[in-house]
Amino acid sequence: MSGGNTNASMNAQSNISSGSLSDRLVRFRHRWIPTHMIGEVLSKNWIDNVVPAVILVLIVAVFGSIVPNFFLPANVSDGARQIGELGFVVLGMMFVVLGGGIDLSVGSNFALGNLLALALTNVFNLPVEIVFVAVVFTCSFVGLINGLLIGVLRLRAFLTTLVMLIGLRALVDTLLLKYALVISAGYYDNAVWDFMGGGDLFGIPSSLILFIVAAIGMHIVISRTRFGWHVMAVGGSRRSAHNAGISLRRTVCSTYVICGAFCGVSAFFYAARLGNGGSYPGVGLEVLALTAVIVGGISLGGGRGSVVKAVIGAMIVQIINLAVVQLGLQSGAGQLVLGLILLAAIGFDVRWVKNRDKILARVYISPTYFELPPSPSTDAGSASPYAANDRLHDVEVIGLNQVDGPEDVVFDSAGNLYCGDRLGNIMRFDGPDHQQARIFAHIGGHPLGMAIDRDDNIVVCVGGMGLYRVRHDASVEKLTDETNRSPFSIIDDSRLRLTDDCDIAPDGRIFFSEATIRFDMATWPSDALECRGSGRIVCYDPAKKTTRTVARDLTFPNGITLSFDGKSILFSESWACRVRRYWFDGPKVGQIDTVIDNLPGYPDNINRASDGTYWMALMGMRSPALDLALRVPGFRKRMAQEVAIDEWLYPNINTGCIVRFNESGVIVESLWDRAGTNHPMITSMREHKGQLYIGGIFNNRIGRLKLAGVDSDWTGPKSYWGGK
Repeated sequence: MSGGNTNASMNAQSNISSGSLSDRLVRFRHRWIPTHMIGEVLSKNWIDNVVPAVILVLIVAVFGSIVPNFFLPANVSDGARQIGELGFVVLGMMFVVLGGGIDLSVGSNFALGNLLALALTNVFNLPVEIVFVAVVFTCSFVGLINGLLIGVLRLRAFLTTLVMLIGLRALVDTLLLKYALVISAGYYDNAVWDFMGGGDLFGIPSSLILFIVAAIGMHIVISRTRFGWHVMAVGGSRRSAHNAGISLRRTVCSTYVICGAFCGVSAFFYAARLGNGGSYPGVGLEVLALTAVIVGGISLGGGRGSVVKAVIGAMIVQIINLAVVQLGLQSGAGQLVLGLILLAAIGFDVRWVKNRDKILARVYISPTYFELPPSPSTDAGSASPYAANDRLHDVEVIGLNQVDGPEDVVFDSAGNLYCGDRLGNIMRFDGPDHQQARIFAHIGGHPLGMAIDRDDNIVVCVGGMGLYRVRHDASVEKLTDETNRSPFSIIDDSRLRLTDDCDIAPDGRIFFSEATIRFDMATWPSDALECRGSGRIVCYDPAKKTTRTVARDLTFPNGITLSFDGKSILFSESWACRVRRYWFDGPKVGQIDTVIDNLPGYPDNINRASDGTYWMALMGMRSPALDLALRVPGFRKRMAQEVAIDEWLYPNINTGCIVRFNESGVIVESLWDRAGTNHPMITSMREHKGQLYIGGIFNNRIGRLKLAGVDSDWTGPKSYWGGK
């Protein structure tokens, strides 16, 4: 840290030591005023909906107060019917814009569909079902022409659809000159047609009902289907989408076909409502639809938006349009108002997209008050059970430069050694010598904690991906990547972000830790800065295929191991420097006890030892400066905002240490490599046949240490499964 930050730390210590009242106030403020919610809310995709929703409320309030009879039932019903008709066109325009395009021909396409619907009903007296299909098909065909020209032939969307607008409008005007009288002279007597135009269900206009159904369907398509994801990907970055194997031509073409189909549906309802065969229908509709899309918050650049935004935008534009008419403003006033709104919306969209990440970066990290007891001594030669020594100095190194980031190591019943690497592979060292590494399976992500099940399969936590199983034939199976969502949490805790370590109960249930639900593999150091307690323990039941959270609000829960009695799990809380026990069976089921409450470093993986005790890795050691800073959240907040991340006060993770403790939490021994020569960071260790194998997430090797006075025939699989 810089000298200025050192001075700030000294000042903070002076303030804390000056009186306990201020300390208690800081603790109270950060416990009961959850400032991290601001960052969580701003990080949500739906936050973009807030602005148009507020605009909608303001517009309704303003026009409701200045427009006479604005809320009369007849006006509300008529306005809702027109919102439904406009909404279909907006949905189509939204789909094109999400894909990175634009369609200026929707007004002329709408006019063509309206004219065709009136001709097929008033002149040819065809059934309503055939008319609907014919209108939608015709408008979809127009969209197909746009799609082929833009998506396949790579013509400019703006110019292509502008030409189509002009051409279709000319075609409609030509047909009107010839057939307008014939169409207007006809009469179509059909109850279904009348219901589509003016009917309602429980007071809700028919067009609005179908629009709501279509909006729900489009939301599912965009957010839950592969095609919707492809459209968003193409709109976000066509080059990246192409590199990912997405067909740009087919995807872009499809968006214009869908847009044309929605224009046809809208035209069908409009024709049924008004029966207007003149030249006015559809004039300026492209401006209304485009304004609704942008006012709703859908980015003109593509790849960012939602159906909710389109619906809100359609409501805003239609309400303004109706209010302008009811106010009796002169011709063109409505277009002027919409133009000004469009300009303001584009300006806001550009500024919001440009600055949202900057705002979020300043408010998302929200440190809280956290106080650790004084650290136990680690001085060499002291009476402390943590006294530094050089027992790891002579560790034998295996797999040097053959692995990269082996966070955990595990053995199968045949004595083969497995570990993960930074490239997403499960590496295997064949026993009994464990000298040569080879890729056993590829998962992706970064494999972290592992366990061996009863059938010799590897259960592995993968950061950012969830819980996986690698069978002994090297096939990979996803077990779970989501869990139950807590009903009142603003954090999306259904998605597994940082699954860390796991172990397996006798009945097959898998308990695993998720270190934090606020950060991921790339940003987990920020959780150390916050020290907020955003981790949890999760249980996956393979028999029931359920994943549920069993313990919440933990401070970076990390290593997990099954107790020898098979009724509880021991887990470490890294930033809290403690070990706790969760009971999943027995008389204390559901309870959490503290086993070790004050460690000199940050605990990581925990595993069984052959004599009934437990091995635990300390991935780094505490420092007085960071312990102090944990009680000064304001200082840590400023540090996060003003200091580069590589200069933050940060846990010391360059000193390796392993401790062994018993069921009561008494430290039996500690093993150090003070020089950090063989293992600069230790995140795991596993006892196997009289030797201790050591892993580290930042290491390029695995360590092996011969243990004295232990059972040389003991293995993990025997301890768990009786030698299976």
